[in-house]
Amino acid sequence: MQKIKNLACLFVLSLLLFSCGEYQKVLNKGTAEEQYKMAVKMYESQKYGKALRLFEKITPVYRGKPQMERISFMIAQSNFNEKSYTLAGYYFNRFTNNYPSSSKKEEAAFLSAYSYKLASPRFSLDPTDTNKALESFQSFINTYPESDKIEEANKHYKELRYKLEKKYFEIAKTYYTTADYDLRNYKAAIQAFDNLLEDFLGSSFKEEALYYRFKAAHDFVLKSTTRRKLDRIKDAKEAHGKLVRNFPKSTYLEETQKMMETLQEEQQKVETLIARQKQIEDIQKK
Repeated sequence: MQKIKNLACLFVLSLLLFSCGEYQKVLNKGTAEEQYKMAVKMYESQKYGKALRLFEKITPVYRGKPQMERISFMIAQSNFNEKSYTLAGYYFNRFTNNYPSSSKKEEAAFLSAYSYKLASPRFSLDPTDTNKALESFQSFINTYPESDKIEEANKHYKELRYKLEKKYFEIAKTYYTTADYDLRNYKAAIQAFDNLLEDFLGSSFKEEALYYRFKAAHDFVLKSTTRRKLDRIKDAKEAHGKLVRNFPKSTYLEETQKMMETLQEEQQKVETLIARQKQIEDIQKK
């Protein structure tokens, strides 16, 4: 029995060595046709890395020929299976552009978007692939509204959109939380929250964003010079009004009402000071 096992192992090893030797021979010295056949064989054997090395060699030869459509799809799929998702997204997208009449165009369009989604990092990192995925899924949804993938595409789109919303919300919040060290960050926070609310209508973070938008404006008033306070108080009151209109039962209302009272007191102080200065100026003129 042990002898049979040893012979079996030797046979398998011989096959592997022959296979590797055959692959290397075709890769290095094979004709374009031999390399094409070997690439397909490697692809169908799920040896995608080896397939890609061969596809890279034969692409210049087959460019413009009928086989190139199949080669292009296999290149994209091989990158996907090798988890090179950004490359896969690029090649699937290029396939849809180069072969608009292909029976695989819809599949490639979906896989392009899905590849970019898989390449998309956590929300705090560079959103390039996230944006590409969003654009690609939106294009897919618009182009193939009857696709059997439409429900899945919508699900992916919502997840990606949430990721971007969270990213920009956290950026705005960071501006606010660091404003004590750099007063310019109050203005940056206010602008960032405004951009978030404008760019992502119906955002999951809308209530929190409106709250922090008002809070940033409120705190900015308290850190401002007298001559700038009235305009900034007006802005803060408008921000509070938006919070109340959109979320009349918000859990933040009790806290923000106290902040509004503080703003009202500040406004009265500033108006009183301005009135006194005016009286002094009028007396001096006489």
